[in-house]
Amino acid sequence: MEVQETQRDPQLLAAQQTIAELMRRARAAHANFAQLGQQGMDDAVSAVGWAIMEPGRNRQMAELAVRETSLGNVNDKITKNHRKTLGLLRDLKGVRTHGVISENKAKGITEIARSVGVVAAITPSTNPGATPANNIINALKCGNAVIVAPSPKGLGVSQLLIDFIHAELRKCGLPVDLVQTLPSPISKALTAELMRQADLVIATGSQANVRMAYTCGTPAFGVGAGNVASIVDSSANLAEAAGLILASKTFDNATSCSSENSMVLLADIRDDMLQAMQARGGLLLNTEEKERLQNIMWRGGKLSEVVTGKSARVIAELAGIDWRGRIATDAPTALLVDETGIGSDHLFSGEKLSPVLTVYTAKDFNDAAAVVRRIYGYMGAGHSVSLHSQDDEQALYLAQNLPVARVILNQAHCFATGGNFNNGLPFSLSMGCGTWGGNNFSDNLNYRFYMNVTRVARTIAENKPSVDDMLGDWFRRYGA
Repeated sequence: MEVQETQRDPQLLAAQQTIAELMRRARAAHANFAQLGQQGMDDAVSAVGWAIMEPGRNRQMAELAVRETSLGNVNDKITKNHRKTLGLLRDLKGVRTHGVISENKAKGITEIARSVGVVAAITPSTNPGATPANNIINALKCGNAVIVAPSPKGLGVSQLLIDFIHAELRKCGLPVDLVQTLPSPISKALTAELMRQADLVIATGSQANVRMAYTCGTPAFGVGAGNVASIVDSSANLAEAAGLILASKTFDNATSCSSENSMVLLADIRDDMLQAMQARGGLLLNTEEKERLQNIMWRGGKLSEVVTGKSARVIAELAGIDWRGRIATDAPTALLVDETGIGSDHLFSGEKLSPVLTVYTAKDFNDAAAVVRRIYGYMGAGHSVSLHSQDDEQALYLAQNLPVARVILNQAHCFATGGNFNNGLPFSLSMGCGTWGGNNFSDNLNYRFYMNVTRVARTIAENKPSVDDMLGDWFRRYGA
């Protein structure tokens, strides 16, 4: 039956043949690469790092990304490509991913790193350079080959990145087929077939792609939806909080899944916080302006490409919103809308992928946490929450009570949640959201997810407890 279906579906047959050829070349390159040891892997990592970080090439990719996708802005993409790659290189420097990587003499366990094989990297149009570079570096660090499946809008950037990578791989005598990209035209059939034939799938981007990855039959890591909320507590330094939130919300026109989408303000500091935002270009809309903005942002409940990844000024002009005399800057940096409702009937409570920030008001910290829980019950569960406060106990409370994998304290969220030079999270563009977000991991995606580990177990001195050792306390409290 399967053969007959293939014969009746020329598109499926063509996809199978295209992917089979890519896989043949990738597996041949992988077989050679696996023999080169740690130095070969580290050379490959450096080659890819420089391929995207070299200033001229970085700018070419950033300019092409904005031109092809119409998302974000060139300078921020240059910064993202450089910073995310540099941070990842820092994380990987000196890390062993070949041969023996751990010895535990007390337990008699030796751990040996093993490559996965061929990794399928499904990447989004929002980060068409930085995300595939991150995937490629992690894959090569662990001795794998990798095939990138970009979004249709990101294909040109992916092809340019691969060309730059091949040039650097040739410098150090490494096989260029270690890194490949799907050819044009990108299709669901081609991406789905790559997932089926690869040894591991890494899916970042749309939830449709993540769901496809999880059901393709190949082991897969996918990420959840973003919809970050930021709580501003009464103890916060409001000027600092406003600066950090706006720096995060405006970076690359809020194309990151880690950009704040809602701001939950305690009632006693609401007015002062909004003034601090206004001083930095945050424009609070009135009811009529909010309605006009909603009408252009969503069509039939679906977020419109007209506003996605555009600047606040462009969006305000599209909505006919006059900001003159209302903010302390020449043009708005972000558009703020008041909201009380949450859910599909209140579209501003969801992810907006633009410098539009929803404002909720809470009577106290516990009420703020409850508001965020309701927001994540609608969208964004598992990702992360932002907190601006001088009370570290509040961060621990959120970590223990909200469905989030990360609590980001007093930082610009979109920089911090994927790793930053002033926090200890791994540099990554793919954040696992745990079971809350429908994911099988809750860490920042890092090199450990790109390798297998084989363990040698030896005999050790027997360590066998008695029943009383294990259950004696329980027996004494509850009886046998």
